[in-house]
Amino acid sequence: MLTTGGAWLRLLSGIAAGMAALLVLLVISAAGDDDAGHPQLSGVDVTKIPKLARQMLPVVEDVLDRQCPELPPVWVMAEVQAESGWNPKAHSDDSNGGASGLYQINDRNWAAAGGRAGEITIPETHLRVGIPWVCTNLRAVTGHLAATGKPTEPLDAMLVCHIAGCGRVTGSATGVPRVGEAGCGSTCVSLINRYLNNVHRYVAQFSTPPAAPPGAVPPDAVPPGAVPPAAVLAEGAQPGVQPAAVTAQPAVTGQPVAGQPDARPAMAQGAPAAVGAGAGTGSRTVTLGGITTSLPLSPAPFTGAVTGCKLSDPTGRGCLTATTLYGLESAVDAFGDFHAGPTLHSAGCWDAHAWNPTSDHARGRACDLFPGAPGRFAQGEALAQGWRVANWYRANAAALHVKYLIWQGRYWQAGGRDVGGGWGQRYDGGGVYNTRSATGGHYDHVHVSYQD
Repeated sequence: MLTTGGAWLRLLSGIAAGMAALLVLLVISAAGDDDAGHPQLSGVDVTKIPKLARQMLPVVEDVLDRQCPELPPVWVMAEVQAESGWNPKAHSDDSNGGASGLYQINDRNWAAAGGRAGEITIPETHLRVGIPWVCTNLRAVTGHLAATGKPTEPLDAMLVCHIAGCGRVTGSATGVPRVGEAGCGSTCVSLINRYLNNVHRYVAQFSTPPAAPPGAVPPDAVPPGAVPPAAVLAEGAQPGVQPAAVTAQPAVTGQPVAGQPDARPAMAQGAPAAVGAGAGTGSRTVTLGGITTSLPLSPAPFTGAVTGCKLSDPTGRGCLTATTLYGLESAVDAFGDFHAGPTLHSAGCWDAHAWNPTSDHARGRACDLFPGAPGRFAQGEALAQGWRVANWYRANAAALHVKYLIWQGRYWQAGGRDVGGGWGQRYDGGGVYNTRSATGGHYDHVHVSYQD
């Protein structure tokens, strides 16, 4: 039997209404699932963080997952809260033009990190530029602390770098300066300690409470007089080290002041742990640009002729100059084979580099040495080995005719100086490479260019 037109319309209307209701239920259910699962994935209690922080949490997690998995999301939430209160337009004036945005970065550092003029107050852009900047400091001080045995936790040392400069980490006995260390007076020490305490307080506040195991005694069942684990450091205490009394004094000229990043160098310092056994066992320990490494024996100076790109490239197709080939072979003698060897995972020298035809690779005058997997930010052992390779080439630059090196977002030129007490200077990509990526920023490989 055919349905009349009015009845047919009513039937369609009813079906549409039912589908709409079902869609609403599915959306609500999905939203509920996201809210329920999100804190477990990130460690962040989304009910405790500011509204903008909640909106930006997926961005933070994306950047950390791709570029800095060792930095917990809750620490980003907490440090930004301490810096700007999650106000993207926050600005503090100083003699260097002031600091702006969520992380309170000055214009010079913003540009060095790859940020574009006028975009520092855009929340997502600021985080995608600022988090890798902070991560560079974290990786550098992690290696330095491991090499020196200083007791400070890497995340705390990262905070010291951001508020007062990485030289305060490398120049102090523990990684957190006391009065008189690393050019830090009482005002400087007080500033650093307050900053660390504030971030620790926010970390505790923003963290998802850990799930209690079956049979665990609830927190409110702690007997009277018992001392629960400290979640927040006392004012004036130094995280990771024994607290020291801080005496308040008038501000000292030249000491850092909260919100003024002029005391924050535009580079990370630090050294990876010295590596012992294996090919290229170090016969000496050197510190170059704040990076301390154990190095293999030095090579004999290159005394060959300038040949041009005429010799076969052992890393693949193409050609190398005699100088480049000697530099590569000397590295193999020092560190072992570059095919999944004890120090080097792989290497590549000649390449057409169509996107950058002026590259030394296209002229057989450069090699890229990978201590870990290409495309991944070097961490742990790969990071330590990469610093050994970089420092070895730097220490033997004259003997090997090295022109410049690039590693971990840093650029060092033979005969050049270290800027701000760090290793070389910040690498800007020359307008060709994306310095935020593992390969473009040279976080996965050491680039070696030769003079001839």
